[in-house]
Amino acid sequence: MTKMNKMLLSASLLASAACAVPHAAFADAGVLHIYNWTDYTSDEMVKKFEAETGIKVTIDTYDSNETALAKISSGASGYDVMIISNDFVPIFVNQGLLQDVGVASMPNFKNLDPKWQKRPWDADAKYSVPWVWGTTSYSVDTAIYKGPTDSLKALFEPSDDLKGKIGMFGSPSEVMSLALLYMGKDQCNSNPADLKKLNALLQAQKPFVKVYNSDGTTERQVSGETVMHEQWSGKALAARQQKSTIKYVFPKEGVIGWMDNVAVPKGAPDLENAKKFLNFLMDPENIALQQKSTGYQSAVAGSNKYLPPEVGNSPEFNPPSDLKIVFAPSCPEKATRAYDRIWTDLRQ
Repeated sequence: MTKMNKMLLSASLLASAACAVPHAAFADAGVLHIYNWTDYTSDEMVKKFEAETGIKVTIDTYDSNETALAKISSGASGYDVMIISNDFVPIFVNQGLLQDVGVASMPNFKNLDPKWQKRPWDADAKYSVPWVWGTTSYSVDTAIYKGPTDSLKALFEPSDDLKGKIGMFGSPSEVMSLALLYMGKDQCNSNPADLKKLNALLQAQKPFVKVYNSDGTTERQVSGETVMHEQWSGKALAARQQKSTIKYVFPKEGVIGWMDNVAVPKGAPDLENAKKFLNFLMDPENIALQQKSTGYQSAVAGSNKYLPPEVGNSPEFNPPSDLKIVFAPSCPEKATRAYDRIWTDLRQ
């Protein structure tokens, strides 16, 4: 699950997003329309919400924060709630795309762990409720790859036997955040020398990359289509449960941390339904169903006790206590312009 400011998107991305129309074009009484990442909503949790409220849930999906931003900022309407990453929340707020729903005044807000009640990206808890959080690193099939797995070097400067066998996310923010961490450089970097090195690193890695795609990461690795893959911790857990030789790496350079958040787009058709859903998610038993489904941590105190051991006790769910976790911030325009140029060149 992680995650960078994309205030200025390429014209082609905006154009394609503008053509995409969500299923919900107007308010439907008793319906909640969700916009979320692919394969990222617990069926069990949705059924519980529907049973308790009588509200039917529909879901549309996307594959990156950039795609979601392009679609919503292009004027697409019809969603009551959407899930966005921590570094994109300020972007949506600054562009006037989110509704102030007064999360701090909701009955279940008291259930949030105090350290997550005031999050840097939503300090006054006006706009968003924590969904789940996790880390981004890479996973590898140790039955095939026998090289060292203590560093991000294996991913960004791979050995010859990995040519055409690596998967990277399709989100530029997530690829570059992890690359900058490996390089030991600042996030939101606009230093020309650092950007030149970042571009060179990704261009040199490109022949080893089979696919840039944030969808299907688990399936590709389990099937053997990729041997190594940039990966979220929860997806790595799902992959290992299907193929025991897959290992999620906690590299010496550290990992990228992220938290996804549930927010209400401006002009949501069913505002009251959206508020009910946000409050519902701050109940430990309810959010535990989402954790169980995806393998990620929660910001709700006490939710972990409802998890099955295969999730709660898994190595992917429990990073080492001394692991460096860097939460990628929302970046200023100068950095995002540079990243956009690097990404466009990389994908040509």
